[in-house]
Amino acid sequence: MPEATFHFPRGFLWGTATAAYQVEGGNTNNNWTAWEQQPGRVQLGHKAGQACEWWNGRWREDFDRAAEGGQNAHRLSVEWSRIQPAPDRWDEDALDHYRQMLQGLHERGLQPMVTLHHFTDPLWLTEQGGWERPGVVPLFERFVEKVVEALREYVELWVPINEPNVYAVSGYVTGEFPPGRHNLDIAARVAANMLKGHAAAYRAIHRLQPQAMVGAAVNYRDFLPARSWSPLDRLVTGQLYSSFNDSFIECLASGRFKMAAKRQRIPEAKGAQDFVGVNYYTREYVAFSLGHANELFARRFFRPEAELSSNGMLANEPAGFYRTLQRATRYKLPIFVTENGVEDAEDRLRPRYLAEHIHQMWHAVNFNWPVRGYFHWTLVDNFEWERGWTQRFGLWELDVETQARRKRPSANLYQAICTENGLSTEMVRQYAPQIAADMFPG
Repeated sequence: MPEATFHFPRGFLWGTATAAYQVEGGNTNNNWTAWEQQPGRVQLGHKAGQACEWWNGRWREDFDRAAEGGQNAHRLSVEWSRIQPAPDRWDEDALDHYRQMLQGLHERGLQPMVTLHHFTDPLWLTEQGGWERPGVVPLFERFVEKVVEALREYVELWVPINEPNVYAVSGYVTGEFPPGRHNLDIAARVAANMLKGHAAAYRAIHRLQPQAMVGAAVNYRDFLPARSWSPLDRLVTGQLYSSFNDSFIECLASGRFKMAAKRQRIPEAKGAQDFVGVNYYTREYVAFSLGHANELFARRFFRPEAELSSNGMLANEPAGFYRTLQRATRYKLPIFVTENGVEDAEDRLRPRYLAEHIHQMWHAVNFNWPVRGYFHWTLVDNFEWERGWTQRFGLWELDVETQARRKRPSANLYQAICTENGLSTEMVRQYAPQIAADMFPG
């Protein structure tokens, strides 16, 4: 086996991604807190509770872990309901808390990327109809202005809204997220309002901070037709890909929004992005099915031979990651991998998953595709929304009861990658020997 290293460009960002509600703890004033109180909404009745206790200061030790792990960046989010607990009130102490966290990142040599909305809404906003009503757009714009005014000294990379496609589909089609609706028309309206909110945020950020880079972080789930020879499979695959993966980013490129059969022009969205944020986890195969009318007649499944994550929620499909990055190059903008990872409590699959996906990203960079950074999901086990604590994505394991952290072997692999700014034969041989011969043939 030859000795080799797949290096990345100088200045490449290596980090982990987190979200406020999932790690802070003590959030009691947003729609997810209310959602948790409803029986059956979260697996096993789990609650976020104190989460990873970041609001009580444990962000310091976790940022230390990230820095000691060779990382040079970190993506986090701020909690709207903390900063604006009521329509007519701002909490300056909460803003100062986030300011301290961002200072802490800089002190440790970690460049922040800040997400302004990551799935949660203040209760007062949901009482007004949330993202279903156009009145949310100026409210979100004012919130963004307030945050950017307070934090711009420390941040140059901003994500106004995380995974608007997941927010709209999970909240208004499948009903897994609050408010638990099943209405495609309302889902399309919510997505359109989020586009308008993103556009308003983009312009607000650039008014206050002209040099900033602003982009959307969209969940890309790669889809392939189950039978490539089937016109119906190809048709529903294309519709699914267009509605779920492309609708938001395409509108930011063209000003034209299309989700399923819903179309409209949103001219203010055109050009409102400086980079493309890619959240990629897995690939699915798609077959036409009359029994799945509510899912655009698409039956989705993993390859029978695919390597699955602990709970069977994700398949290890690194080729889908490469295809997703290729798709993102069409916008001719810098690309950041804003999330990528796998739930794996035993840390058996994660080393292979990590090595294979970073190898695919290296291929993309080697073709001069403009990938500028990679944020692994996630630093430490956190509260995974409707799946509660049943999924463990962390490089560090968390004991929810004691708050003790334990380093997983994949944390050492990621540290080696970050420190080397590359992936080597030695790393793969040590942490994922099953794939070494295929990755480094000779």
